[in-house]
Amino acid sequence: MSLDDRIIDGIDRKILALLQENARTPNAEIARQVGMAPSAILERVRKLEEHGIIRGYQAELDPKRLGWRLLAFVFVRGDEPPGSKGLGDELAAIPEVQEVHHVAGEDCYLAKVRVADPAALGALLRERIGALPAVRSTRSTIVLDTLKETGRLKIAEDGREAGGA
Repeated sequence: MSLDDRIIDGIDRKILALLQENARTPNAEIARQVGMAPSAILERVRKLEEHGIIRGYQAELDPKRLGWRLLAFVFVRGDEPPGSKGLGDELAAIPEVQEVHHVAGEDCYLAKVRVADPAALGALLRERIGALPAVRSTRSTIVLDTLKETGRLKIAEDGREAGGA
């Protein structure tokens, strides 16, 4: 049992699933679907926010329609002491970098980046990422087509560990 299983129950899990589907779902509609009063839903949502289970709400934008047509994953190898994450923080500060993951293996970080086109990717790699003092090398993989991309998590209604049987 995880710590969060002691904080949330089955109703909270249903609320989380509904909010992941549509964060703009009114409390009254959530209340109807879980069989509670809207005021109780509001209280539960506030508790989930206070405990950091709900970290925020955001609109899901279409990057291609906004001109960010190229998606790439960049493996970054750095020269920094073991356990240091200074380079990771520097990568995370670059606006085109959407995600930064500290990874095991030969590379230190995996960054998900979105740019307008191949020329913009080249400029990003040369002028921003490659210019960071701790960067030793980069390897990039350009995405040709995205079959699934989501930030949604599977919500186990029975409280079992994520990914458990």
